[in-house]
This record gives sequence, structure tokens and C-alpha cells, in this order.
Amino acid sequence: MDWASVAGIILVMVGIGAGQLMEGGKLSSLLQPSAFVIVFIGTLGAVLLQSRMATFRRGLRMLRWVISEPPDTSRKNIQDALNWSLIARREGFLSLERYMSKSDDPFINKGLRLVIDGVDPVRLKEILDVDISLYEMEQRQAARIWDSAGGYSPTIGILGAVLGLIHVMENLSDPARLGGGIAVAFVATIYGVGLANLFFLPVGHKLKEIIAREVTRREMLADIFFSIATGDSPRVIEERVANH
Repeated sequence: MDWASVAGIILVMVGIGAGQLMEGGKLSSLLQPSAFVIVFIGTLGAVLLQSRMATFRRGLRMLRWVISEPPDTSRKNIQDALNWSLIARREGFLSLERYMSKSDDPFINKGLRLVIDGVDPVRLKEILDVDISLYEMEQRQAARIWDSAGGYSPTIGILGAVLGLIHVMENLSDPARLGGGIAVAFVATIYGVGLANLFFLPVGHKLKEIIAREVTRREMLADIFFSIATGDSPRVIEERVANH
């Protein structure tokens, strides 16, 4: 559980609610279903229009990382790698096959398989680098849907405000209906700007940080597999991973 994200969400809600009450307003005045429908559904449609469905779904699944980050296994991977290098030097590359069944990380299993198969170290590194580049591209494209939502929602909020003002102008002769139209107009702008800067953009930045950490871990593993394939000693491997 990422308690910083939980605290951030709570502080956002408390800050907005407390500020509204301190100004003498009512929390109910911020609840405008029509404004929310305009901003949220409009933003969702715009993001869907620019994204492939597979990318959109991947981006939605990544949302859980904001609250529950994937575990950082870098330290464990380093310790495992030192053990792999010792075993490989003593018993040969084929002895590493038993470690593949112990890992549920596809990237680690791929690296071990390439080492076991005796792939040329340079070719091994090229294969893993391509795998890393593809992973980074796919993950960043998925995370970008949140940045895109943060860009679209303020504009759609303004669109909601204009629609609300149109409703006001159509009912100038009926003062009883003016308040609702004006409320929708202003609250739609609040929803658009608020969702962008208090949710969509922070989520996008958080996901990109997590992706960058995972890419760094994979790059470290690629260097480790290269060292094992070239027969480097554990001391050399330690020096290589120290740069990550």
C-alpha cells in the first residue's frame, strides 16, 4: 500500500470540502450530476478516440499501481544474480535451468533461457534491449492516457460551462431556473480543472515514475545476464550493477 497516495487523495478531498465550508458554501453545491457527466464522459470519449482499446485497457489496469505499487525486487535480483554467476562458473550454464521454475518474472526467465542456450553475449544483450524498449513503449503509451485525460478535461469543463450558460440564456424569463444553469456552468469548470490537476495528471506522473523504475531494473538484469554469459566473476557483476 502506498500511503502517500492514500494521504494525497484524502487531503485533496478534505482541502476542497473544508475550503468550501470556510467560504460559507455548502458541499451539496459542488455536487452537480449533469456537470460531472459532461466532463467525465466527454473526457473518457476523447481519450478513447485517441487510443487503441488494448492501450486504454492497459492504462486502466495500471491505475491500481497508484495505491498498491508493484514490489521493487531489484535487491533480490542482485542477490539471485550473484548466485547464478557462481553456479554457472562452477557447474555450467545448464545448471541454471532449475532456477527458471522458481521465478514468475518473464524477463528473468527469458534472460536465463538465453544464457542456458549459449546465445552469444552480444546477441543476448541486443535481444534483451529490444525486449526492454518494447516494454517501455507499451507501458508509457498506456500511462499516457492519464496525461491525455488531464489535457482534455479542463477544455471539456469549459464546454460544460458554455452549455450551462446557454441554458441560462434560454431561461432568462424564468428566474427560478437560472440558479441551476449557473451552478452547472461553474461546477463543470471546477470538475474539469480539478480532475485534471488533482487526479489525472498526478496519476500519469506516478505511473511514469513506476515504469521508469521497472525499466531500470530490467536494464540492470540485462547487464547481469550479459556478464554471466561472458563468464564474468561475481565481483565484476557487482561493479556493473553498482552503476544502476
